Amino acid sequence: MPIHYLHLALAIAAEVAATSALAASAQFTRLGPSLIVVAGYGAAFYFLSLTLEILPVGIVYAIWSGLGVVFVALIGFLVFGQRLDLPAIVGMALIIAGVLVINLMSGTARH
Repeated sequence: MPIHYLHLALAIAAEVAATSALAASAQFTRLGPSLIVVAGYGAAFYFLSLTLEILPVGIVYAIWSGLGVVFVALIGFLVFGQRLDLPAIVGMALIIAGVLVINLMSGTARH
């Protein structure tokens, strides 16, 4: 795996952790989750910036935000018991399909 994709994966993981902690922070009234939010978003943007040295911002943002949405929804389901209806699931499947198209078929994403 090229290093810029490792940086992108770390950015996605940090953003998903931060967003998940945001739900647990109770509007920043709980210290532990609030610290995870701040550290997670800081790490996410740091690793995202490293990715942008190689890949175009549009490609990076599409992958980062798309996979972030899907993973946060999955954590919402598994950890917080949040349910998704069929249109939401179909929409997320389309997001995953879009990320796959970008990565497998777009020459712009290959560096």
